[in-house]
Amino acid sequence: MTNMQDFSREFKALCTIAWPLLLAQLMQTAMGVADTIMAGRYDSLDMAAVAVGHSLVFPILIFMQGICLALSPIVARFDGAKTPHQVSHPVWQTLYLSLSLALLVMLGIFVMPSVLDLLDMDTMMRRETLEYVTYVLLAAPAFAVYQTLRNYCEGLSKTRPTMVIMLIGLLVNIPANYAFIYGKFGLPEMGGAGSGLATMLVLYVMAIATYCYTVFAPSLQAYKLYFAWIKPDTSMILAVAKQGIPIAFTFLAEVSLFAAVAILLAPLGALTVASHQVALNFSSLIFMIPMSIGLSVAIRIGYLIGEQRTPIAQVAYKSALTLAVSTVTFTATITLLGSDAIASLYSTEQAVIEYASMLLTFAAIFQFSDAIQVVSANALRGYKDTKAMLIISIFCYWFIGFPTGIILGLTDHLVPAMSAKGFWIGFIVGLSSAAIMMTTRVLIIQKRLLRTESLQR
Repeated sequence: MTNMQDFSREFKALCTIAWPLLLAQLMQTAMGVADTIMAGRYDSLDMAAVAVGHSLVFPILIFMQGICLALSPIVARFDGAKTPHQVSHPVWQTLYLSLSLALLVMLGIFVMPSVLDLLDMDTMMRRETLEYVTYVLLAAPAFAVYQTLRNYCEGLSKTRPTMVIMLIGLLVNIPANYAFIYGKFGLPEMGGAGSGLATMLVLYVMAIATYCYTVFAPSLQAYKLYFAWIKPDTSMILAVAKQGIPIAFTFLAEVSLFAAVAILLAPLGALTVASHQVALNFSSLIFMIPMSIGLSVAIRIGYLIGEQRTPIAQVAYKSALTLAVSTVTFTATITLLGSDAIASLYSTEQAVIEYASMLLTFAAIFQFSDAIQVVSANALRGYKDTKAMLIISIFCYWFIGFPTGIILGLTDHLVPAMSAKGFWIGFIVGLSSAAIMMTTRVLIIQKRLLRTESLQR
């Protein structure tokens, strides 16, 4: 088979895995948008409570998700090695790990009142925020089950169930928000706290739906996940944690970077903050495309290494980069040509539209480095090299991008302070550095594996 045939086959395989993940990611984003809009239309205080509550619990859920993401490449390797009997063991151990974390997360219910006391907020808003956070934290066990079983399915390249179950979640989320926030169908009127209860309900529905799929799907019967109870295995739990913790902290490094920039921009005024938020929100939406490709390449690389076809894993990585760069070339062009129209979707204030439109120009450049780094980072996940991914991320985000943003955005050391523009240049510099370093690391790992295989022959 020629290299072009290999490339074409891997390109097609990635597209098959990626498109359901993309739709699932978009629907997940739509849930967050629905929460904000429906709480906002009820009352601005409730929308603020949901926003603050979300900012408190989102990093916690992201951390749990990062831990579970270690599972899919492990499952993919066993699947590629044609050893289905070995798949259930890491799934059970990941479930033990994630549920243990969920129990710790639920203890946060007792800590949150003290955390909220540190924030200067209205008494009513504090109460709404605390209720919202409490409901979401009570859903931690459901989130643990859902993420574990989702990564079990995705590790077997079965991504359509993720899409369908996320659609179910979205279809439950909107009417549940309506019922709990506004007190419909005989339910009490809960305001912003109702959005938290709706989120809890959605997560339990998604967990149950995913569980039912894994029990009854004919294509999963060979893996015998529920054939027998498997005891906790400390060594495997630690192995999953060793792979998952760097992924979780990588997520937190990126989330905390954007949060820190938002805080630093706050004293510069509402215009700056609003314009920055427009560009960041749109970029986050576009990011779902390369992120889906990245999730897919981690699965594909794990599968191919399990099949002992290391050279084809390199082809899968190249095809993922090609797909990601091709798609962001299109989205970046749309961003540049339609920056005014995009900004107008978020605001009716001309000053915000003009400033956001300018920041969207930086966002168009940002998309290229962001796409390359997320694909390369997930390739490292597929190669089980997550520690390097974490080190590179922290170094590039916090020791290159963040200082660059501060120097350009808030000081006159190099140029007159550029405000939000300086921070967006910092994003580009940091992500471009990460893209270069992670790509280099992937190439090093690939050469090392090929050399090891040649010596073993």
